[in-house]
Amino acid sequence: MGRERRFVLLVALVAGGLRLVGLFRPVRPDEAGFTLVARAWAPSADSVYGPYFVDRPPSLVATYGAADWLAGPLTVRVLGAAAVTALVLLAAVTARLVAGPSAARWTAVLVAALCVTPLIDVVATKGELLGLPLVMGGCLLALLALRRAEGRRALLLAGAAGTVSATALGLKQSLVGGLVFGGVLLLVAALGREVTLRRGAALAGAALVGAAVPVLATLGWAVAAGVRLEALGYAVWAFRGDASAVLAAQPASAPTERAALLVVVAAGAGMVAVIGGLLVHVRDEVGRDAPVTWAVLAMLGADTAALVASGSYWRDYLLVLVPSTALAAALLVRRRSKRGAAMRAVVAATAVSSAVSLVVWGAVQLLDLQELDEADTGAALAAAAEPGDTLTVFGGRADLQLSSGMDSPYPYLWSLPMRTLDPELERLQELLASPRRPTWFVEWVHLGAWTPEAGAALREVLEEHYVEVGGACGDHRVYLRRDAERPAPQPRCHG
Repeated sequence: MGRERRFVLLVALVAGGLRLVGLFRPVRPDEAGFTLVARAWAPSADSVYGPYFVDRPPSLVATYGAADWLAGPLTVRVLGAAAVTALVLLAAVTARLVAGPSAARWTAVLVAALCVTPLIDVVATKGELLGLPLVMGGCLLALLALRRAEGRRALLLAGAAGTVSATALGLKQSLVGGLVFGGVLLLVAALGREVTLRRGAALAGAALVGAAVPVLATLGWAVAAGVRLEALGYAVWAFRGDASAVLAAQPASAPTERAALLVVVAAGAGMVAVIGGLLVHVRDEVGRDAPVTWAVLAMLGADTAALVASGSYWRDYLLVLVPSTALAAALLVRRRSKRGAAMRAVVAATAVSSAVSLVVWGAVQLLDLQELDEADTGAALAAAAEPGDTLTVFGGRADLQLSSGMDSPYPYLWSLPMRTLDPELERLQELLASPRRPTWFVEWVHLGAWTPEAGAALREVLEEHYVEVGGACGDHRVYLRRDAERPAPQPRCHG
């Protein structure tokens, strides 16, 4: 093994090892929610998952279910560490293919730094992270099919590129980068006569056939499980349209603040400098390698559009941009000119930023300064509850729900599905007034935070059937059914 490969392997292993710090932190909301959905999974004609609703593909929930079955809900973070290791290796191989050995080393460092910086997220493992190796793998396979293979082997590689890239969508619907990269790469190559139209059409056909495989597999599962395709389509795709309308109709300062923070984090992590560098020098890069440069630009555009369209702007959404950012850097670091030196300095600064952030984050954890309100409150409720008790958390804290050990009779574990599918809180009011009402109710978010009138009506029902017993970390309220006798929760709050 040469020096370059040893270096890349070391970087990949270090990055994967650093992600394992997540095993020492409590489960996060999305991880907990996907785990709860997987545990209760019971598909029916009108519901993909049964008791709970989530707007994610079945393959993602199945991944969380398998990890949970193996060794509990934190096991998915081991998969996340493996995904980061694979991503660094695949990014280096892809960079070497388009820009040479030096680019491979610098790209490996950049990807590792972006995947372990606490500025974005070094703890949680979500669909974005798990799908990144598939996106990068799709890009690599597309390049190999176009430039390193002929005949049947090229068609097989193109088909594999389509399959791998489309499989990423089964982990996070916004991971379109691999498909966009491969499509634009082939289109520009055909327009520039790097390939004949006949060969280009054959490769495109093979890629489309490959991309259809995971789609058909998901549809086949739905039919076999008795789930109507309309229900599957709504959960996986159409819900986002309704949710976006809700976000637009209920203006709040939080998304705007998160969007501003996202830009700051992207700048602090070095992503803005890398992407800006490619945009500044795009004409020269197009002249040197038009298919790859346009493919990277299209990938960046698609990833950015998907991030903006989300409307939520959580920091870990920046992970979607990692593959395209890595390829943008690869195109520039190969140069021996000032622009190459400047991009290498950006990558080095990104590594330093990541290292400093890790040290600061680690100190906060060691000094026990980080609040863990959801986990602490959930643990206190678990200690106070009796077998068969149930819990509903208003505000969608699935991590609290999971740590409590109790099921919820309310189907919405996240706030956005609640706001979208139960906007007037009528379903929740009916639940709290029925014999099926949960034993415990936690007001994690003020009841009128999104719909004041509906919140006021909900509070009337809540006060009729529940009594406040306190017992939550932070400024939150815990309620117990009036017809139940339990000790008041006594949480031990961190931070």
